[in-house]
Amino acid sequence: MPRSLSAQDVERYRSAGYHFPVDLLSRSEAAELRGRLEEFERRNGGPIQGAMRHKPHLLFTWLNDLVRHPVVLDAVEDILGPDLLCWASSFFIKEASDPSFVSWHQDATYWGLDRPDVMTVWIALTPANRINGCMKFKPGSHLQQLAHKDTFDKNNLLTRGQEIAVTVDEADAVYVELEPGQGSLHHVLLAHGSAPNLSGDRRIGYAIRYIPTYVRQIAGERDSATLVRGVDRYGYFDHEPAPASDLAEDALALHAAITERSVKVLYRGTGVNEYRS
Repeated sequence: MPRSLSAQDVERYRSAGYHFPVDLLSRSEAAELRGRLEEFERRNGGPIQGAMRHKPHLLFTWLNDLVRHPVVLDAVEDILGPDLLCWASSFFIKEASDPSFVSWHQDATYWGLDRPDVMTVWIALTPANRINGCMKFKPGSHLQQLAHKDTFDKNNLLTRGQEIAVTVDEADAVYVELEPGQGSLHHVLLAHGSAPNLSGDRRIGYAIRYIPTYVRQIAGERDSATLVRGVDRYGYFDHEPAPASDLAEDALALHAAITERSVKVLYRGTGVNEYRS
C-alpha cells in the first residue's frame, strides 16, 4: 500500500506524468526556509546566483534536511520505490516584475541519465500562481522524448535556454498553482514551462530531483548523488556527504567540484563552462 499517496494519485502520475498538490511542509516551515534563504542573500549582498542555485543541499544544512524530509520521501517512495538518491536540487526564483521565464522543455533531454525513472518534487516557498509565473504542464507528454533546440535566451532560467522544437498548444496547459509548503511531482519527460512573474513579490520554488538507486549516469565522468532513503545495492554514484555546517569549507570545495562536473554534462557540445543563472 502507498505510504503517502493514494492508489489514484499514483495512477494519475503514471498516466498524466504529474500529481499535485501534495502537502509537504507547513506554511511556517515554508516561511522559515524562505527566511533562511533571504538571510543568506542579505549577508551575501544579493539574490543567490549561478552555481549556488544548483545542488545547494550540499552547502546548507537546512536544505540537506529538506531533501531528506520524511513527508517528501514518503511521496517519492510511493512511485519510485524505497531505495532513493537525491541526484540534484535547484532554486527556481523569479524576482518581482521579472522577465525571466522557463520555456516548454523536457528535463530528460540533457541530464545524461540512462532511463526516465526520475521524479522532480517542486516545493513552493511562496505562492505559485498564474500571476507570478507558476509552472504549467502538458498532460501525457511524458510518454515520448521530443526534439529540442537551444536558444540561450538571457531571460530563460534553463541552463541552455532549451525548448521543445515543436509548438506546444497552450490550450492544453495545466497550471500548477500551489500554496507555500505544497509541492508538485512530475516525470522527467513531462513537458513543462512557466511564464514571467508579473506580481510584486518573488516567486520561490525549490526543485529536488530523485532517482532510484538502479539509475545510472551515462554522460561524462562518474557522477555523485545523496543517498536519502534505503540501501544502494548498485554503487553507480559516489555518495555525497551532508555539510557539517552552512557553507563549511570542505562543503564549498566539494560543491565546486561537483557543479563543475555537472556543467560539463548539462552544457556538453556548447563550449559553455559555467552556470548561466
